[in-house]
Amino acid sequence: MMATVVNLSQFRKRKERADREAEAARNRAAFGRPKSEKKLTKAKQELQTKQLEDHKRED
Repeated sequence: MMATVVNLSQFRKRKERADREAEAARNRAAFGRPKSEKKLTKAKQELQTKQLEDHKRED
């Protein structure tokens, strides 16, 4: 069996393009939300952190 010939330049560019798109998707998820939704997420996270701290045992 013969392997297919791949143009490394095109492969590299395709990979870079996919990486940029993945990063853009992460940024859209993180920053593309309304202010009220961001505040709600932050409040939930602070509540979870507080609950975790309250359940820690002190030696």
